[in-house]
Formats: sequence, C-alpha cells, structure tokens
Amino acid sequence: MRIFHSKICTNFGPAQKETGVLKWIDIPPVWLAGAAALAWVQASHYPAALSFGGAWADFAGGLLVGAGLVLMALALIELRRHRTTPIPHLEAERLVTSGIYKRSRNPIYLGDALILAGLILRWDAVLSLPLVPIFLWVIERRFILPEEDRLRRKFRMNFAQYCHKTRRWV
Repeated sequence: MRIFHSKICTNFGPAQKETGVLKWIDIPPVWLAGAAALAWVQASHYPAALSFGGAWADFAGGLLVGAGLVLMALALIELRRHRTTPIPHLEAERLVTSGIYKRSRNPIYLGDALILAGLILRWDAVLSLPLVPIFLWVIERRFILPEEDRLRRKFRMNFAQYCHKTRRWV
C-alpha cells in the first residue's frame, strides 16, 4: 500500500519495484487507454444533451491529439538520443534537460493528457471531460512523484537545478 504525502511517496508493504506482469500493465499508456475507453463508452452509449458543437470540436480535437503525439515523439527522440529509458518503472541512466525537456519535465504525460482531451472533443464526450484532470492526478501520483523522487536521489543537485528552471507541465 502506498501513501502519498506532499511530494514524497512512502511505500508500506511489498518492495517499491513491482515485478512480473503488473510492472508492464501499470504504465501510463494503459491508464490512457482506460480513460479513453471510458470516454468512448460515454460518447457511444450515454450521449449527453450537451455538445461541444460539431466541426470546430473535431478540428480542435484533432489538433490536440496531433500536438500530444508530436510532444511524445519529441520526448522519445530526446530520451533515445541520451540513451535512457522512457519506461517509468526503470531507472534513468541520464538526466535529460535538453530539447523538449527544457520546456516541460513531463512532455510524454502532457502529450497523454492532450490526446485524451482531443479524443473527448472529437467524440463529443462532454460528460467525460472530468476524466482529464482525474487522469492527470492519477499519473502524477502513480508515476511522476515516484519518478521525481528517484531522479532527486540519483542526480541530487542537478535535478534540483532542473526543477528550479523547468516546470512540471508547461
């Protein structure tokens, strides 16, 4: 059982590193797919009387999905260039502070959120809009805070300087 206090993740019970299948199921793309599936079900089976309104929502949704994919691609390219992992459960080899990481400490997660918001707009899933902040909250608690804790311990002063210069989201 994990308990979160402010920015510290304390683990009570099994070791912090998950093993086996759970390690590969409890990853952000699975959380994104789950949130997107909920939005799709809401839009398909429980349409609301509310609507984002036609063509502009399709266009804006497409832009958000595209922007999310571009952010993720730029982040993955930068991680690969520095030969470190994008997988949240694995230890980072290097602290990446260049490229898109100069603008955001979490461009992949920001991309995930943009994709979710874009899909909600495209599907006209008005009632699913609260999934975006819920998704961000889960990602921050499940992945970002533990990742930042590991980076803080491994890169100490360099990570502190990076956090001072670069915001978590934008």
